[in-house]
Amino acid sequence: MHNPSLDVSGVHVQYGGFTALRGIDLRVARGEFVALLGPSGCGKTSLLRVIAGFVEPSQGAVRLNGRDVVGLPARDRNIGMVFQSYALFPHMTVLDNVLFGLECRKIGRAASIRRATEALELVGLATLGDRRPKQLSGGQQQRVALARALVIEPDLLLLDEPLGALDKQLRVQMQTELKSLQRRLGVTAVFVTHDQEEAMSMADRIVVMRDGLIVQQDTPEQLFGLPGSAWVCDFVGAGNLLRGELSALGDGLLRLDVAPGSAIHVMRASTSDTGRIVQVPFHKLRLKPCDSEAGLLVTGRRFLGSIVELHLASPAGAVRAHMPLAEAVAFPVGARATIHADAADCRLLPEQ
Repeated sequence: MHNPSLDVSGVHVQYGGFTALRGIDLRVARGEFVALLGPSGCGKTSLLRVIAGFVEPSQGAVRLNGRDVVGLPARDRNIGMVFQSYALFPHMTVLDNVLFGLECRKIGRAASIRRATEALELVGLATLGDRRPKQLSGGQQQRVALARALVIEPDLLLLDEPLGALDKQLRVQMQTELKSLQRRLGVTAVFVTHDQEEAMSMADRIVVMRDGLIVQQDTPEQLFGLPGSAWVCDFVGAGNLLRGELSALGDGLLRLDVAPGSAIHVMRASTSDTGRIVQVPFHKLRLKPCDSEAGLLVTGRRFLGSIVELHLASPAGAVRAHMPLAEAVAFPVGARATIHADAADCRLLPEQ
Protein backbone atom coordinates (compact mmCIF):
# COMPACT_ATOMS: atom_id res chain seq x y z
CA MET A 1 0.00 0.00 0.00
CA HIS A 2 1.73 3.18 -1.23
CA ASN A 3 1.40 6.39 0.81
CA PRO A 4 -1.34 5.21 3.18
CA SER A 5 -3.49 7.83 4.86
CA LEU A 6 -2.89 6.11 8.22
CA ASP A 7 0.15 4.00 9.10
CA VAL A 8 0.33 2.40 12.55
CA SER A 9 3.62 0.58 13.12
CA GLY A 10 4.73 -1.58 16.06
CA VAL A 11 2.35 0.02 18.57
CA HIS A 12 2.34 -1.31 22.12
CA VAL A 13 0.14 0.03 24.93
CA GLN A 14 0.42 -0.90 28.59
CA TYR A 15 -1.84 0.10 31.46
CA GLY A 16 0.23 -0.72 34.54
CA GLY A 17 0.94 -4.43 34.28
CA PHE A 18 -1.69 -5.02 31.60
CA THR A 19 -0.72 -5.05 27.93
CA ALA A 20 -3.62 -3.72 25.86
CA LEU A 21 -1.89 -3.68 22.45
CA ARG A 22 1.01 -5.91 21.38
CA GLY A 23 2.91 -4.65 18.37
CA ILE A 24 0.02 -3.50 16.19
CA ASP A 25 0.73 -2.83 12.50
CA LEU A 26 -2.10 -1.31 10.46
CA ARG A 27 -2.26 0.64 7.23
CA VAL A 28 -5.37 2.37 5.94
CA ALA A 29 -5.56 3.70 2.38
CA ARG A 30 -7.01 7.10 1.51
CA GLY A 31 -10.78 6.92 1.29
CA GLU A 32 -10.90 3.42 2.81
CA PHE A 33 -13.50 2.45 5.43
CA VAL A 34 -11.91 0.04 7.92
CA ALA A 35 -13.74 -1.65 10.80
CA LEU A 36 -11.95 -2.79 13.95
CA LEU A 37 -13.91 -5.84 15.09
CA GLY A 38 -13.45 -7.95 18.18
CA PRO A 39 -14.86 -8.94 21.57
CA SER A 40 -14.82 -6.62 24.57
CA GLY A 41 -11.30 -6.11 25.90
CA CYS A 42 -9.54 -7.08 22.66
CA GLY A 43 -7.86 -3.65 22.28
CA LYS A 44 -9.88 -2.07 19.47
CA THR A 45 -10.89 1.04 21.44
CA SER A 46 -7.35 1.39 22.82
CA LEU A 47 -6.05 1.37 19.24
CA LEU A 48 -8.60 4.02 18.23
CA ARG A 49 -7.60 6.19 21.18
CA VAL A 50 -3.90 5.87 20.26
CA ILE A 51 -4.70 7.05 16.73
CA ALA A 52 -6.83 9.91 18.08
CA GLY A 53 -4.12 11.06 20.48
CA PHE A 54 -5.95 10.31 23.74
CA VAL A 55 -3.47 7.54 24.68
CA GLU A 56 0.29 7.60 24.14
CA PRO A 57 1.74 4.25 23.00
CA SER A 58 4.48 2.63 25.06
CA GLN A 59 6.35 2.20 21.78
CA GLY A 60 5.66 2.39 18.08
CA ALA A 61 4.70 5.04 15.52
CA VAL A 62 1.45 6.51 14.22
CA ARG A 63 1.74 8.38 10.92
CA LEU A 64 -1.05 10.41 9.42
CA ASN A 65 -0.43 11.41 5.80
CA GLY A 66 3.25 10.58 6.33
CA ARG A 67 3.67 12.65 9.50
CA ASP A 68 4.44 10.93 12.82
CA VAL A 69 1.80 12.26 15.22
CA VAL A 70 2.91 10.44 18.39
CA GLY A 71 3.31 13.15 21.03
CA LEU A 72 1.12 15.56 19.07
CA PRO A 73 -2.00 16.68 21.03
CA ALA A 74 -5.32 15.33 19.79
CA ARG A 75 -6.53 18.84 18.83
CA ASP A 76 -3.60 19.24 16.42
CA ARG A 77 -4.09 16.00 14.46
CA ASN A 78 -7.06 17.15 12.34
CA ILE A 79 -9.00 14.01 13.20
CA GLY A 80 -12.79 13.92 13.48
CA MET A 81 -14.16 11.72 16.26
CA VAL A 82 -17.67 10.36 16.83
CA PHE A 83 -18.33 8.68 20.18
CA GLN A 84 -21.00 6.16 21.17
CA SER A 85 -22.43 8.69 23.65
CA TYR A 86 -22.30 11.45 20.97
CA ALA A 87 -20.71 13.79 23.60
CA LEU A 88 -22.84 16.77 22.54
CA PHE A 89 -22.88 19.90 24.69
CA PRO A 90 -26.39 19.97 26.20
CA HIS A 91 -26.39 23.76 26.82
CA MET A 92 -25.56 24.55 23.19
CA THR A 93 -27.81 24.54 20.15
CA VAL A 94 -27.26 22.05 17.36
CA LEU A 95 -25.59 24.74 15.26
CA ASP A 96 -23.29 25.80 18.09
CA ASN A 97 -22.29 22.18 18.69
CA VAL A 98 -21.21 21.89 15.07
CA LEU A 99 -19.49 25.30 15.21
CA PHE A 100 -17.39 24.35 18.23
CA GLY A 101 -14.52 22.65 16.40
CA LEU A 102 -14.27 25.48 13.88
CA GLU A 103 -14.14 28.15 16.57
CA CYS A 104 -11.35 26.25 18.33
CA ARG A 105 -9.41 26.52 15.08
CA LYS A 106 -9.88 30.32 15.03
CA ILE A 107 -11.88 30.25 11.79
CA GLY A 108 -13.88 33.44 11.17
CA ARG A 109 -17.49 33.53 12.34
CA ALA A 110 -19.06 33.99 8.92
CA ALA A 111 -17.03 31.18 7.34
CA SER A 112 -17.72 28.95 10.34
CA ILE A 113 -21.49 29.44 10.12
CA ARG A 114 -21.43 28.72 6.39
CA ARG A 115 -19.46 25.49 6.87
CA ALA A 116 -21.57 24.39 9.87
CA THR A 117 -24.77 25.00 7.93
CA GLU A 118 -23.44 22.99 5.00
CA ALA A 119 -22.48 20.15 7.37
CA LEU A 120 -26.00 20.08 8.84
CA GLU A 121 -27.46 20.02 5.33
CA LEU A 122 -25.16 17.10 4.55
CA VAL A 123 -26.65 15.03 7.39
CA GLY A 124 -30.24 16.18 6.77
CA LEU A 125 -30.61 18.50 9.77
CA ALA A 126 -30.55 21.93 8.10
CA THR A 127 -33.82 23.01 9.77
CA LEU A 128 -32.88 21.93 13.32
CA GLY A 129 -29.90 24.21 14.00
CA ASP A 130 -31.64 26.16 16.79
CA ARG A 131 -32.69 23.08 18.80
CA ARG A 132 -30.92 21.63 21.84
CA PRO A 133 -29.65 18.03 21.86
CA LYS A 134 -32.34 16.92 24.34
CA GLN A 135 -34.99 17.96 21.80
CA LEU A 136 -33.62 15.48 19.24
CA SER A 137 -34.07 11.76 18.73
CA GLY A 138 -31.12 9.39 19.11
CA GLY A 139 -30.66 9.20 15.35
CA GLN A 140 -30.69 12.99 15.04
CA GLN A 141 -28.15 13.36 17.85
CA GLN A 142 -25.91 10.87 16.05
CA ARG A 143 -26.16 12.97 12.89
CA VAL A 144 -25.18 16.12 14.83
CA ALA A 145 -22.12 14.34 16.22
CA LEU A 146 -21.22 13.25 12.70
CA ALA A 147 -21.66 16.76 11.31
CA ARG A 148 -19.43 18.13 14.08
CA ALA A 149 -16.72 15.61 13.18
CA LEU A 150 -16.96 16.28 9.43
CA VAL A 151 -17.18 20.09 9.52
CA ILE A 152 -13.46 20.45 10.29
CA GLU A 153 -12.69 18.58 7.03
CA PRO A 154 -10.67 15.91 8.87
CA ASP A 155 -7.83 13.90 7.37
CA LEU A 156 -9.25 10.90 9.24
CA LEU A 157 -12.67 10.09 10.72
CA LEU A 158 -12.73 7.86 13.82
CA LEU A 159 -15.99 6.28 14.98
CA ASP A 160 -16.21 4.48 18.34
CA GLU A 161 -19.37 2.35 18.18
CA PRO A 162 -21.44 5.43 17.27
CA LEU A 163 -24.58 3.41 16.47
CA GLY A 164 -24.58 1.32 19.64
CA ALA A 165 -27.30 3.34 21.41
CA LEU A 166 -29.80 3.12 18.53
CA ASP A 167 -32.60 0.59 18.13
CA LYS A 168 -32.12 -2.08 15.47
CA GLN A 169 -34.23 -0.54 12.70
CA LEU A 170 -32.67 2.91 13.08
CA ARG A 171 -29.23 1.37 13.42
CA VAL A 172 -29.55 -0.40 10.05
CA GLN A 173 -30.78 2.83 8.45
CA MET A 174 -27.87 4.80 9.89
CA GLN A 175 -25.37 2.17 8.72
CA THR A 176 -26.53 2.78 5.15
CA GLU A 177 -26.51 6.56 5.53
CA LEU A 178 -23.10 6.69 7.18
CA LYS A 179 -21.46 4.46 4.57
CA SER A 180 -23.07 6.43 1.73
CA LEU A 181 -21.88 9.73 3.22
CA GLN A 182 -18.33 8.42 3.73
CA ARG A 183 -18.19 7.25 0.10
CA ARG A 184 -19.53 10.55 -1.20
CA LEU A 185 -17.01 12.61 0.76
CA GLY A 186 -14.11 10.20 0.21
CA VAL A 187 -13.00 10.60 3.82
CA THR A 188 -10.76 7.91 5.35
CA ALA A 189 -12.58 6.23 8.25
CA VAL A 190 -11.78 3.78 11.05
CA PHE A 191 -14.83 2.33 12.77
CA VAL A 192 -14.87 0.36 16.04
CA THR A 193 -17.61 -2.22 16.54
CA HIS A 194 -18.23 -5.55 18.24
CA ASP A 195 -21.18 -6.25 15.90
CA GLN A 196 -20.19 -8.67 13.13
CA GLU A 197 -23.16 -7.83 10.89
CA GLU A 198 -22.44 -4.12 11.19
CA ALA A 199 -18.80 -4.60 10.19
CA MET A 200 -19.76 -6.86 7.27
CA SER A 201 -22.33 -4.42 5.91
CA MET A 202 -20.22 -1.24 6.18
CA ALA A 203 -16.49 -1.91 5.93
CA ASP A 204 -14.22 -2.13 2.90
CA ARG A 205 -11.87 -4.11 5.12
CA ILE A 206 -12.35 -5.72 8.53
CA VAL A 207 -9.53 -5.95 11.07
CA VAL A 208 -10.29 -8.70 13.61
CA MET A 209 -8.61 -8.26 16.99
CA ARG A 210 -8.12 -10.55 19.95
CA ASP A 211 -6.07 -10.08 23.13
CA GLY A 212 -4.31 -6.95 21.85
CA LEU A 213 -3.35 -8.52 18.51
CA ILE A 214 -4.64 -8.35 14.95
CA VAL A 215 -5.49 -11.96 14.08
CA GLN A 216 -6.86 -11.38 10.56
CA GLN A 217 -7.66 -8.48 8.23
CA ASP A 218 -9.54 -8.92 4.98
CA THR A 219 -12.49 -7.78 2.92
CA PRO A 220 -15.85 -8.89 4.37
CA GLU A 221 -16.22 -11.45 1.58
CA GLN A 222 -12.77 -12.95 2.14
CA LEU A 223 -13.09 -12.92 5.92
CA PHE A 224 -16.43 -14.71 5.84
CA GLY A 225 -15.46 -17.12 3.08
CA LEU A 226 -11.88 -17.82 4.19
CA PRO A 227 -11.48 -17.32 7.95
CA GLY A 228 -7.90 -17.92 9.01
CA SER A 229 -8.67 -19.92 12.14
CA ALA A 230 -11.45 -21.67 14.02
CA TRP A 231 -11.65 -18.74 16.44
CA VAL A 232 -12.19 -16.20 13.64
CA CYS A 233 -14.72 -18.48 11.96
CA ASP A 234 -16.68 -18.82 15.19
CA PHE A 235 -16.49 -15.10 16.01
CA VAL A 236 -17.73 -13.87 12.63
CA GLY A 237 -20.29 -16.67 12.32
CA ALA A 238 -18.79 -18.10 9.12
CA GLY A 239 -19.94 -21.69 9.55
CA ASN A 240 -19.99 -24.85 11.62
CA LEU A 241 -16.82 -26.04 13.31
CA LEU A 242 -16.72 -29.82 13.53
CA ARG A 243 -14.10 -31.69 15.51
CA GLY A 244 -13.26 -35.36 15.49
CA GLU A 245 -10.94 -38.02 14.16
CA LEU A 246 -10.05 -37.42 10.52
CA SER A 247 -9.35 -40.43 8.33
CA ALA A 248 -7.38 -40.22 5.07
CA LEU A 249 -9.07 -41.45 1.91
CA GLY A 250 -6.16 -40.76 -0.48
CA ASP A 251 -5.13 -37.90 -2.78
CA GLY A 252 -5.47 -35.41 0.09
CA LEU A 253 -9.13 -36.24 0.76
CA LEU A 254 -10.08 -36.60 4.43
CA ARG A 255 -13.25 -37.85 6.06
CA LEU A 256 -14.82 -36.79 9.35
CA ASP A 257 -17.47 -39.16 10.69
CA VAL A 258 -19.96 -36.89 12.45
CA ALA A 259 -22.41 -39.63 13.40
CA PRO A 260 -23.49 -42.99 11.96
CA GLY A 261 -24.63 -42.26 8.40
CA SER A 262 -23.26 -38.70 8.48
CA ALA A 263 -19.81 -37.93 7.10
CA ILE A 264 -18.10 -34.72 5.98
CA HIS A 265 -15.31 -34.80 3.39
CA VAL A 266 -12.63 -32.14 3.09
CA MET A 267 -9.50 -31.68 0.97
CA ARG A 268 -6.18 -31.01 2.66
CA ALA A 269 -4.94 -27.78 1.02
CA SER A 270 -1.28 -28.89 1.06
CA THR A 271 1.08 -31.26 2.81
CA SER A 272 1.82 -28.49 5.32
CA ASP A 273 -1.87 -28.07 6.19
CA THR A 274 -2.07 -28.95 9.90
CA GLY A 275 -5.70 -27.94 10.46
CA ARG A 276 -7.73 -30.39 12.50
CA ILE A 277 -11.11 -28.63 12.57
CA VAL A 278 -13.53 -28.79 9.64
CA GLN A 279 -15.42 -25.64 8.68
CA VAL A 280 -18.75 -26.20 6.92
CA PRO A 281 -20.82 -23.16 5.88
CA PHE A 282 -24.34 -23.25 7.32
CA HIS A 283 -25.99 -23.02 3.89
CA LYS A 284 -23.84 -25.77 2.35
CA LEU A 285 -25.05 -28.57 4.63
CA ARG A 286 -27.47 -31.07 3.10
CA LEU A 287 -29.92 -32.83 5.38
CA LYS A 288 -31.83 -36.05 4.80
CA PRO A 289 -34.60 -37.37 7.08
CA CYS A 290 -33.49 -40.35 9.12
CA ASP A 291 -35.65 -42.87 10.97
CA SER A 292 -32.71 -44.34 12.90
CA GLU A 293 -31.90 -43.23 16.44
CA ALA A 294 -28.32 -42.86 15.19
CA GLY A 295 -29.29 -39.78 13.20
CA LEU A 296 -28.60 -36.28 14.46
CA LEU A 297 -31.37 -34.87 16.64
CA VAL A 298 -32.98 -31.57 15.60
CA THR A 299 -32.94 -29.59 18.86
CA GLY A 300 -34.13 -26.18 17.69
CA ARG A 301 -35.39 -24.03 14.82
CA ARG A 302 -35.01 -20.29 14.21
CA PHE A 303 -37.08 -18.45 11.62
CA LEU A 304 -34.91 -15.98 9.67
CA GLY A 305 -37.37 -14.77 7.06
CA SER A 306 -36.72 -16.56 3.77
CA ILE A 307 -34.76 -19.33 5.50
CA VAL A 308 -34.95 -21.42 8.65
CA GLU A 309 -31.93 -22.16 10.82
CA LEU A 310 -31.97 -25.70 12.17
CA HIS A 311 -29.95 -26.67 15.24
CA LEU A 312 -28.74 -30.25 15.53
CA ALA A 313 -26.75 -32.07 18.20
CA SER A 314 -23.74 -34.15 17.15
CA PRO A 315 -20.71 -35.74 18.84
CA ALA A 316 -18.50 -33.57 16.57
CA GLY A 317 -20.03 -30.34 17.87
CA ALA A 318 -23.19 -28.26 17.56
CA VAL A 319 -24.45 -28.09 13.98
CA ARG A 320 -26.48 -25.34 12.30
CA ALA A 321 -28.03 -25.61 8.85
CA HIS A 322 -29.74 -22.88 6.83
CA MET A 323 -32.56 -24.16 4.64
CA PRO A 324 -35.39 -22.67 2.57
CA LEU A 325 -38.65 -22.62 4.50
CA ALA A 326 -40.30 -25.20 2.21
CA GLU A 327 -37.49 -27.72 2.79
CA ALA A 328 -37.21 -27.09 6.53
CA VAL A 329 -40.79 -28.29 7.07
CA ALA A 330 -39.48 -31.86 6.93
CA PHE A 331 -37.27 -31.29 9.99
CA PRO A 332 -39.33 -30.31 13.07
CA VAL A 333 -37.79 -30.26 16.55
CA GLY A 334 -37.35 -33.86 17.66
CA ALA A 335 -36.81 -35.20 14.15
CA ARG A 336 -33.59 -36.92 13.17
CA ALA A 337 -31.44 -36.34 10.12
CA THR A 338 -28.15 -37.24 8.48
CA ILE A 339 -25.88 -34.46 7.21
CA HIS A 340 -23.53 -34.25 4.25
CA ALA A 341 -21.55 -31.58 2.39
CA ASP A 342 -19.38 -31.44 -0.72
CA ALA A 343 -15.65 -31.54 -0.06
CA ALA A 344 -15.22 -28.38 -2.16
CA ASP A 345 -17.39 -26.46 0.35
CA CYS A 346 -15.45 -27.55 3.45
CA ARG A 347 -12.10 -26.37 4.80
CA LEU A 348 -9.58 -27.43 7.42
CA LEU A 349 -8.83 -24.73 9.99
CA PRO A 350 -6.27 -24.42 12.79
CA GLU A 351 -7.64 -23.68 16.27
CA GLN A 352 -5.76 -20.36 16.58
